[in-house]
Amino acid sequence: MTSTTYDALCSLAEEHGLLVMGALNPETTGDRDGGTLVLLGAGPGFWPGFLVAPESGDGRADPIDRWSLRVIGGMADALGATARYPFGGPPHAPFVAWALASGRAFSSPTGMLVHVEVGLMISYRGALHFPDRIPFPAPSRISPCGSCRDRPCLTACPVGAFSAQAPYDLGACHAYLDTTAGGDCLVHGCAARRACPVSAGAARTSGQSALHMKAFHPK
Repeated sequence: MTSTTYDALCSLAEEHGLLVMGALNPETTGDRDGGTLVLLGAGPGFWPGFLVAPESGDGRADPIDRWSLRVIGGMADALGATARYPFGGPPHAPFVAWALASGRAFSSPTGMLVHVEVGLMISYRGALHFPDRIPFPAPSRISPCGSCRDRPCLTACPVGAFSAQAPYDLGACHAYLDTTAGGDCLVHGCAARRACPVSAGAARTSGQSALHMKAFHPK
């Protein structure tokens, strides 16, 4: 029987710079597993902690993924849970389906996921699956986009890679990042993600955004 509580999980996650980004009973998404799934993402305290972690400066590939394996794997071992990750596949764990089912993440006008606390700066690092039911607060299931009239995420991209009427233009995005002007996005992060008013909740620094952009657009 799992002895931990949702509040305790939130506190433990925060100690590691993580944010509990939602919870769900996985059978609601067609998963064969029952119990409780707790989604974990990078919180406002993630970057300062990561910078002093061994993975940050060892020069090896995929430092954030390796940090996630160590930290979230350690949490799982300590709590009697099973860790799941959005990387390392195939097969890939259905994090998008889980995020939407949690009622705290939604599809934004750009097509990217938007979270009620961190906006478009959404970064799921893993999840903890518990075989037992852990009570968790009912989500509001109200997208922050519903009250956003200006939709700056659709107009902030310098090359118009996002549109409510067309799919994301990945080619235009990468081509722009190869230009001198694209350096702003490479250093400070995707302009569309930054334009989301809710993204401020992620407290994302340029250093963190630059590392993510390097993974997205390696040179």
